Amino acid sequence: MSDDQTPAEEFNEVADAAAEELLALRAENQALKDQVLRVAAEAENTKRRAEREANDARAYAIQKFGRDLLTVADTLARALASPHESADPVLKNFVVGMEMTEKALQAAFENNGLKKIDPAKGEKFDPHQHQAMMEQPSTEVAAGGVIQVLQPGYDLLGRLIRPAMVVVAA
Repeated sequence: MSDDQTPAEEFNEVADAAAEELLALRAENQALKDQVLRVAAEAENTKRRAEREANDARAYAIQKFGRDLLTVADTLARALASPHESADPVLKNFVVGMEMTEKALQAAFENNGLKKIDPAKGEKFDPHQHQAMMEQPSTEVAAGGVIQVLQPGYDLLGRLIRPAMVVVAA
């Protein structure tokens, strides 16, 4: 206690210092709470992002394999599209077996999320799913519509694997 201060003044001075220190500690406490909440939120976001990336990796792991199988499906479709009229029952049974194989392959694609993109004649050209291979004038289809599909496209769980190759009306 100083000589010119009364005990009440000294008490008020100590109380004011304690109040300031208490306010500073409360502010620091609030800042630390905010920091903990931000760190917890960032950790939760990181966890969700890692889960999403792991799910995407699992879902799209078959992407390259599926793309490689599309060549097989295309070859099979071309083989079945060629003329194969014959009276030979062995050849007829072979063709029926090939058709069944193609259907089973398409079913396997569908079961694993690989969907065929095969636009109908006249459907509007979609640059996100189609690749225009050529443009032709057409009296049957409006400009910008698909005239013919040269090769069907495929997407895997909403992600384009291969665009459908189409002829578009000019």
